[in-house]
Amino acid sequence: MKARILLVDDDPSTRTYIKEVLEEKEYEVTAVKNGMEAIEALGDGDFDLIITDLMMPGMDGFELIRHIRALGREVVVIIMTAYGSTDRAVEAMHLGAFDFISKPVKPDLILMTVARAISWMQLKKENVYLREKLKDRYEFGRMIGYSDAMRQVFETIRKVAAMDSTVLIQGESGTGKELVARAIHYHSHRRNGLLIPVNCGAIPSELLESELFGHEKGAFTGAIRTKIGRFEMANGGTIFLDEISEMSPQLQVKLLRVLQERCFERVGGVRPIEVDIRVIAATNQNLEKAVAEHKFREDLYYRINVVPIHLPPLRERGSDIIILANHFLKKFSRKMNKSLKGFTPEAEQALARYHWPGNVRELENLIEMLTVMKDEGLIDVKDLPAKVTMQEVGFLPSLERELLIAGSYQEMVNMFERRILQAALEKTGGIKSKAARLLKIKRTTLTEKIKKLGLDGS
Repeated sequence: MKARILLVDDDPSTRTYIKEVLEEKEYEVTAVKNGMEAIEALGDGDFDLIITDLMMPGMDGFELIRHIRALGREVVVIIMTAYGSTDRAVEAMHLGAFDFISKPVKPDLILMTVARAISWMQLKKENVYLREKLKDRYEFGRMIGYSDAMRQVFETIRKVAAMDSTVLIQGESGTGKELVARAIHYHSHRRNGLLIPVNCGAIPSELLESELFGHEKGAFTGAIRTKIGRFEMANGGTIFLDEISEMSPQLQVKLLRVLQERCFERVGGVRPIEVDIRVIAATNQNLEKAVAEHKFREDLYYRINVVPIHLPPLRERGSDIIILANHFLKKFSRKMNKSLKGFTPEAEQALARYHWPGNVRELENLIEMLTVMKDEGLIDVKDLPAKVTMQEVGFLPSLERELLIAGSYQEMVNMFERRILQAALEKTGGIKSKAARLLKIKRTTLTEKIKKLGLDGS
């Protein structure tokens, strides 16, 4: 769509001429004769661009710009001014005008200026949109979880994001350590800088030093050009060192120096390079044990373990298992255009009993597979793979078994309440008002419980 332009000029011939020039390029133009009419037009509709004469009787261009800014309107302003009034035009630009055009107006010049202003405006809107989407993508509130353990994780993220302290995230594979690192970065003052992840276990040890710190041309065979390392790339932002326990003792020494002095040399270099970065490290190993066994430097451990965050395994998160399962089911159903509504109580029990060695990543992969294989209705226990349905739980009495699955009394209550609500929704075809009447509770109460227990998609 072409931009909507508001043209303000007290001279009828100039107004008509510029309007025709712009409309030939299919811009949508509203032309008014003074500042007061411009304010009225702004109240009636949205404009992408305002072209206004600077000197007009009554409300002049200066007052119009001030009024627009006072309203908080995001609109680009181009000033038209008489030949020789450059100083006045510059003054208007200090107030927020995008550019100025001298009169008499040349058609090529105004079209070029308008195109440039619209391009700048669109780029600005795209940047705002992308930044909001990026923030939304890593919003830690989207790390689903209502268990006490995850609430503590969220609270720690909230506190540590505002600081520059080094963070050590520990947890089994698949628990979401990189998600935590991203949440910390994108909620910190470094959010406009880069977040550079490095998997220390996936890069051969002989190459990791060059990846982290870069190298100079000729530093070793094959170094045909100077290479910038990940630490330089992360300058002003955050570097995330995943599986830091896999780092060699030699590299541990160099990393310790970077943490202490905030500088390093490239491989083969002699010039110190200073960096302003935040370091977040993660591991699925017990670093205290590694220190005791002399496999990890004690001084480095205390340097990176300023703020520890422990991510619990999924099997210890109780009712979060079913909440996450429904979250993933809704996500994949929407993505694949399926009509899956949830899980039967028997399927939920099987999912809750399974020990989930792959944690959240394993659960997400399983739900994606189930969504591929089934088109509509509820996921039943017979749809689940044998490794999930045949999980041994021993011969505990029923109540003790449910408590073991839930993890705590409150989470067991949530589990039972969730099953009751889901059964009511299934019986009433998902109509909340009918489900509320069936349960003899208010519809608003039902809606709040559905949201709290992660049943939005059921």
